[in-house]
Amino acid sequence: MDITLALGGGGAKGNAHIGVLRRLEKEGFKIRSVAGTSYGGIIAVLYALGCSPNEIQAIFESVDQTHLYARVPQDGPSLLGMGGVRQLLNRVLGEKTFADLRIPCAVTAVDINTGGEVTLMEGRLQDAVLATIALPGIFPVHRLNGWELVDGGVLNPVPVSVARLLSPGLPVVAVVLNDPMEKPVRSYALPVPSILPRSIAERITRISLAQSLDIFLRSVDVSSRAISHFRLQLDKPEVIVRPDVHEISLLDKVVIADVARMGEQALEEVLPELRRVVSWTSRLSRRLFGVN
Repeated sequence: MDITLALGGGGAKGNAHIGVLRRLEKEGFKIRSVAGTSYGGIIAVLYALGCSPNEIQAIFESVDQTHLYARVPQDGPSLLGMGGVRQLLNRVLGEKTFADLRIPCAVTAVDINTGGEVTLMEGRLQDAVLATIALPGIFPVHRLNGWELVDGGVLNPVPVSVARLLSPGLPVVAVVLNDPMEKPVRSYALPVPSILPRSIAERITRISLAQSLDIFLRSVDVSSRAISHFRLQLDKPEVIVRPDVHEISLLDKVVIADVARMGEQALEEVLPELRRVVSWTSRLSRRLFGVN
């Protein structure tokens, strides 16, 4: 039962991808390639490198989420930094490249100079991840090969088109973390260090910068929903998995296992449809090409 995956972006919501992967493996599906955007790009790279869903979950559970976005000298202009993220990537990816992957994988980014989508399929994995997660204004732009790269979700929140390029002929399972258009838009809070007293933390959330961030991120959310909606209509994945992660914000501190279970539950809901699609595709391939 061969499939290819398109893993969408969504910050902390992206831990739901772990549960989707775990349930797909349990049900006997063979993931032949994986494309990812933003947080989905991190998961895609780790899975393609050979990490099991349980290993990916353990990697993220080992991270102090309150220090992920510390600023370091190499960070460019941005609200938050990549200090903790860089430490994590150094530990789990090191100097590995796309040549070290066990299955085909690609992540997406956007060059803010040309306005074009960039598909990353070669070079250092760290560079690809830092590019695909660079939420504009929030995280630093990642400079690579003459590009100034930001989050791939700006143009392609769920990279169905890329997954299809990686494995033509296989059904695409798209994991969508954006809310449907009809859902109300949630507010966002400025990440505040946990060491601060509660009274100070609450005061920070009321300052102009925090309120501006809330407006900006809600605007990004609305735009991302619309782009995702229209791209899914255009690219037409065979199956859409939509975990119920509405209550989770992009920068939330979360219990990884709980969010992963949301992914497992969402996959459970589409299993009958997924089995029908894979069976039909397999029969069609045998009929047309003699593929087993």
